[in-house]
Amino acid sequence: MSLAVRGGRIVDPANGVDIVGDVLIVDGRIAAVGPDVGREATQAIDARGLVVAPGLVDVHCHLREPGLEHKETIETGTLAAARGGFTTVCCMPNTEPPLDSAGAIRYVRERAEAVGRVRVLVIGCVTKGRRGQELAELAELAAAGAVAFSDDGEPVGDARLMRRALEYASMLGLPIIDHPEDKALSAGGVMHEGWVAARLGLRGVPAAAEEVAVARDISLAALTGGRLHLAHVSTAAALAHVRRARAAGLPVTAEVTPHHLTLTHEAVLIGTGETPGGLAYDTNAKVNPPLRTATDVAACVEALADGTLDCIATDHAPHALEDKLCEFDLAAFGISGLETALALCLGLVQAGRLSLGRLVEALTVGPARALGLDRRLPGLGTLSPGAAADLVIFDPEAEWTVEPQGLVSKGKNTPLAGRRLRGRVLTTICNGRVVWQE
Repeated sequence: MSLAVRGGRIVDPANGVDIVGDVLIVDGRIAAVGPDVGREATQAIDARGLVVAPGLVDVHCHLREPGLEHKETIETGTLAAARGGFTTVCCMPNTEPPLDSAGAIRYVRERAEAVGRVRVLVIGCVTKGRRGQELAELAELAAAGAVAFSDDGEPVGDARLMRRALEYASMLGLPIIDHPEDKALSAGGVMHEGWVAARLGLRGVPAAAEEVAVARDISLAALTGGRLHLAHVSTAAALAHVRRARAAGLPVTAEVTPHHLTLTHEAVLIGTGETPGGLAYDTNAKVNPPLRTATDVAACVEALADGTLDCIATDHAPHALEDKLCEFDLAAFGISGLETALALCLGLVQAGRLSLGRLVEALTVGPARALGLDRRLPGLGTLSPGAAADLVIFDPEAEWTVEPQGLVSKGKNTPLAGRRLRGRVLTTICNGRVVWQE
């Protein structure tokens, strides 16, 4: 079977392509890209006036299965991914039980094959039970299909253990993804340490908690030669360390989330507006690491633009209503972000702060290269001939209002409720098959 996506603006940074033309798909693979290459296709999608890009790749999301299916499942999470334009997602291992065994890795892979709308790659634990005391059987996890290792949400606090993890993972050719946070500095904190926290009487997390952890991790990467990927970097000071590491040629990559690129700690404030419970804060803006200052947001955008940051990752963290409809101290950390990521980041393009090509790169080939996924799946994040036919078609001008109850994810926890965004995914194609269409 052949399918042509015709007449769209094709943006494929990996191949230096930004043209108006067609993408021809044959038997689930990219056959050709260029003007009029799709004339003989048996089926066609009209993409005139739209942007056609490689399917988006998310290297950091939470699908919650097994054990937390009331928050999200592989089926609902991958549906949300498809709606957001993502065709490949890497799920984090903080499930119940954690993904610290070969059997757990295989379960998620098999479940994703059975019910997943898009491609699911699995990240295994660094330590047993994510307790930070003993390394998991990393070789067994890799043999079962793990593409990286992380204790996400729980940093590997023991420097000696982190050193060993980097050494062992290096022998397997896989990266360690660390959540950079010095728990001694952040203990008890629930949002960024600043004037908003002081006004609301909430305990703050200083920016130094991230900076110190990033500096330590980079030092250990230099010592071991192991591949280090830093999750959701959020502060200007931490980015300065990353920039120096990159300049020195160290094997260090880093990601940033859409919310850390676009929102500040002021999003926690809701003024005097009426909300459930009459609270003066929005628990949907509680995330770890916390939303930071405008200076930090500007530093993140600059670092993404100049390549210091490799990619954008959603850190999609869906929660049940009761996890957020409570006191701020007791609320869960996390934002449901797969369905709003592209439109939120397109705001940076519309504001002239980021080029469309760089944004697409940071959502496609950038994450694939950061974790080495392009070696496992050649052509991932690109429209290269022979690669799997993963595409997203979106209207960069279409406006829509974020309505939490309209999200297909089980997680309705977004601080963007009622916000007007510009840029809407219309069609997502994974392995040549349409998995989402408005």
